Amino acid sequence: MPRPVYFEVYASDPERAITFYTTVFEWHFERWAPDASWAIITGSGAGIDGNLVQRDGPPPENGAAAPTCSLTMEVDDLDLMVREVQQAGGSLVAPAQTVPELGRLAYCRDPEGTLFGMLEPDAGAG
Repeated sequence: MPRPVYFEVYASDPERAITFYTTVFEWHFERWAPDASWAIITGSGAGIDGNLVQRDGPPPENGAAAPTCSLTMEVDDLDLMVREVQQAGGSLVAPAQTVPELGRLAYCRDPEGTLFGMLEPDAGAG
């Protein structure tokens, strides 16, 4: 079965997005090409890496559907991470809810308007 192996984040202000993801998730960014493109290194363990790309045009408006899929990060403490997102300039879009057999899930937006999820796994699941 095919699995995700790569992701992209689009930003009108790449430096602001880099600061946000570095602050909240401790990701590392490396300039990838002479154009507005940066490799995203999410860590050395299991997982996927991606790319940050300069967005052409404005970010999606609040409440509007974005033509994209969302990325969800696994976190140890969802409440702590939501606070870190907000302190770094992001916002909570959908408060934490419990998904049976999976864990607690919340959705946020980064300062550029990009939607993402965070999941605190249920220690007893699986």
